[in-house]
Amino acid sequence: MHSSWSYNLETPVYVGKITAPTGLFINGAFVDGSNNSTIDVLNPTTGEVITQVSEGTSKDVDIAVEAAETAFNTAWGLKVPGSVRGKLLAKLATLMEESTDELAAIEALNSGSTYTVMREWRVPMCIAFIRYYAGWADKISGQVIETDERKLTYTRHEPIGVVGQIIPWNSPLLMFAAKIAPALAAGNTVVMKPSEMTPLTALRVCTMVQEAGFPPGVLNVVVGYGNTVGAAMSSHMKIDMISFTGSTLTGRTIMEAAAKSNLKNVTMELGGKSPNIIFNDADLDQAVKWSTRGIFLNQGQMCFAGSRIYVQSGIYDEFLTKFTAQAMQRRIGDPFNPDSNQGPQISSHQTERIMGYIKSGIEDGATVHYGGYRHGGEGGNFITPTIFTNTTPGMKIVREEIFGPVSIVIKFDDQEDVIRQANDTTYGLAAAVFTQNISQAFEVGHALKAGTVWVNCYTELSPGIPFGGYKQSGIGREYGSYALEHYVNVKAMHVNIGHKLP
Repeated sequence: MHSSWSYNLETPVYVGKITAPTGLFINGAFVDGSNNSTIDVLNPTTGEVITQVSEGTSKDVDIAVEAAETAFNTAWGLKVPGSVRGKLLAKLATLMEESTDELAAIEALNSGSTYTVMREWRVPMCIAFIRYYAGWADKISGQVIETDERKLTYTRHEPIGVVGQIIPWNSPLLMFAAKIAPALAAGNTVVMKPSEMTPLTALRVCTMVQEAGFPPGVLNVVVGYGNTVGAAMSSHMKIDMISFTGSTLTGRTIMEAAAKSNLKNVTMELGGKSPNIIFNDADLDQAVKWSTRGIFLNQGQMCFAGSRIYVQSGIYDEFLTKFTAQAMQRRIGDPFNPDSNQGPQISSHQTERIMGYIKSGIEDGATVHYGGYRHGGEGGNFITPTIFTNTTPGMKIVREEIFGPVSIVIKFDDQEDVIRQANDTTYGLAAAVFTQNISQAFEVGHALKAGTVWVNCYTELSPGIPFGGYKQSGIGREYGSYALEHYVNVKAMHVNIGHKLP
């Protein structure tokens, strides 16, 4: 039977009991999966089992979709004014805010990200997303369009219906909040699949969804594997849209299933191999600090990580020296240690994958300038921040997304050449430019083929600013009013006022 998981933490930064349900959340209640099977949820810091959660199946997806469809038709969608949806989202944000410390602790325990980052940045950002879209809920409107005096023409922005959402493990609560908020604000109902590795914060927030008073079936969470739950959602004939964040390879599979089923709408935020360009005139110390954050934050497990660092020849040596010093100062360890600013990779599988890329770089002739090894021995999931130099454009470590704390520092001479190198990728998620020349910043920023370009900063995100990629980094946009456009159908209304046919 489904139950709640609880854990007593006594750490330097958090002391208290943390809890989360372990069942699937369907139609407003926590239930067992149809097979009564479970999934082990591991602590990436130790490899130990935190708890077991119910495993969802395709049958559970059917049940969740049925609940979502019923809720859309009877208790949400066009039945509930945007003002009411906004109040419920605002209440959810308040409940999350009241549990900030606990949510940060669950996230740190389950994902390996440091508690300090979760408490001071990530969880507040999640709450900000919910509040932002709470404010949008009663402001989603169409237009009155002039034609002639005999006719009233206007558009309506109507919710699509049942939306399927699939999120990854690297920022589980942030992804959860950023997905559900625009979908619910627009009047859709949701069937969500969090990663089977990091489901605990999503399930904990579902208790707050209950407390806030959302009608049953508006939000449903089915934990399960991609090849079962994810596949069932992608091909489901009653799911009207899929929003996916994850790898480009999985994104292709989902698009194919969506096309072969009911041609459902898709939005995708996929991988990246983002260039970070630093010119001779940049504020060097700031460029080093932002670049360190841009690649090593969250153990490098960020789709927009600035992994390709292009440094102009005039400051290359000095930048490399200072950047290396920053990497050496990274404090690797337990996410609940206040001195730690880098935790473990999410799993042993991911750790082996990253180490495989490091081995590939060495075999291809690149120089490991710093790092390149596991921290604390072979048994753990900790990897030392790694810096490669002397790479060539065709190397695997230069072209493929590593999704770990591995950077490549590349020397360049002129602006035209670095733009060419930066755009020489199948990805186009993000990029950065560091320069004190504002004209150069605009010129290079506009030339880069990326959905986000940071100037003299990195990893800056905001609920109101769109995020998404060019090329194989995705389709559509998350965040801001741009995200809402994907969650509505536009209906044109032609109302004859006085035109009579002869």
